[in-house]
Amino acid sequence: MEKIGVFLAEGFEEIEALTVVDICRRCGLEAETVSVTEERVVESSHGVGVRADKVFSQADVPGYAMLVLPGGMPGTKNLEAHEGLMAQVDEFHKAGRYIGAICAAPSILGHRGILRGRKACCYLGFESHLEGAQVTQGPVEVDGHVVTSRGMGTAVDFALAIAEIFCGQEKAREVAQGILYAG
Repeated sequence: MEKIGVFLAEGFEEIEALTVVDICRRCGLEAETVSVTEERVVESSHGVGVRADKVFSQADVPGYAMLVLPGGMPGTKNLEAHEGLMAQVDEFHKAGRYIGAICAAPSILGHRGILRGRKACCYLGFESHLEGAQVTQGPVEVDGHVVTSRGMGTAVDFALAIAEIFCGQEKAREVAQGILYAG
């Protein structure tokens, strides 16, 4: 079974992170939340404490099929400041392995040169950080091994795109129908 790592830093956007976990688990994927703070409970940008499945030092990050970076502030900046996670993001990119980022978090990929020549989208006002990308206003962009999305309102689209990659279009459609998703 494929395993997805969803990384949580202080100030993350809870809807963006937990929607991915929920949809992936509904599809039969294993989705783990990983705290980069080394504390199991991570506080979201709206003061919601979420208990992560693992802390970064316990996680088998190279064993994940995909790394997912939720947005939110200051969560995005805190993810980008984590050297161990950024080293893994670079390794995944070099190997052509899946990386996903939503809201402000695609800026991290832009800063690392991962979006050059790719279609990408992000939260309003962060477009200048998508260095070298063809920036779109779509709800989600899948370009090769990189998946980006615009924000909380597109979190279901983002999660379903990830589900489709690993479980196929039919399973993603089945889950979308099961949650009464009208998008």
